[in-house]
Amino acid sequence: MPFFQCWDSGVPGPHVMITSLVHGNELCGAVALDRLHQSEIRPRRGRLTVGFANVAAYGAFDPSYPTLSRFIDEDLNRLWDVDTLQSSRSSLELARARAIRPLVDQAEFLLDLHSMQNATEPLLLAGLAESGVALARKVGFPETVVSDGGHSSGARLRDYGRFADPNGNCAALLVECGQHWEARSAPVAFETTLRFLAATGIVDFEDVSDHLERSPKRQRFIRVTEAVTVVTQNFSFNQTFRGMEIIPKAGTVLGHDGDREVETPFDNCVLIMPSSRLAPGQTAVRFGQIHYE
Repeated sequence: MPFFQCWDSGVPGPHVMITSLVHGNELCGAVALDRLHQSEIRPRRGRLTVGFANVAAYGAFDPSYPTLSRFIDEDLNRLWDVDTLQSSRSSLELARARAIRPLVDQAEFLLDLHSMQNATEPLLLAGLAESGVALARKVGFPETVVSDGGHSSGARLRDYGRFADPNGNCAALLVECGQHWEARSAPVAFETTLRFLAATGIVDFEDVSDHLERSPKRQRFIRVTEAVTVVTQNFSFNQTFRGMEIIPKAGTVLGHDGDREVETPFDNCVLIMPSSRLAPGQTAVRFGQIHYE
């Protein structure tokens, strides 16, 4: 598979997969995987597949207009449901998803490396299945874990197939390593990658410990209760939100979608990744409740 590499230990163990450049303008994951390629860290057991997903979008990257290379035709991270993958539709990203799919179908554990619009603390996104939350606990980094059900505009790679099975043993995580193009996002991506490899058991902790730069703090777990999807062409927030703000009072108005007020649904509501992409069908913000464990 072009731009994917598989290392097979020859010893029984899980098939683990790490993806980067699912969005062509999110470079930190590519930097982390390049660093992994150059290291001597390889699986002691099982198989490790790593790869660069939307290379076409990455190739279109222009520093003058950096957000335009998120994708070419459509968002590669909104295509991961069986009906879409098997549909008659065509696009560059759908063709790439269909090509990658056989590799994803083999993976038991997956880590998808991303960055985000705002300078928010790194977030480890687990699904709603307990297997994903349990894997996030084992990885132990970043310290904030968000459990959410995804976007109305389409399924993410992290939510594909057996990764979202509430009764299954497979699990996938998506890590938002920091703001796009921020220098410190790449070390976060590499740190998460190494801890993920150790958590899945295909390497020993001693194999990666010399490369780790951070001492993990106690994790906090946030569960998304709902996502606000943009309905009209006239959505606007009433102030600038960066993300992870805690809004003390239920009913606080955050903005408007046409004539509709967008309000917090409960006290101490956490704003998860408010977006500047406010077109109809896009997720404007997600509402979360904090659980410390």
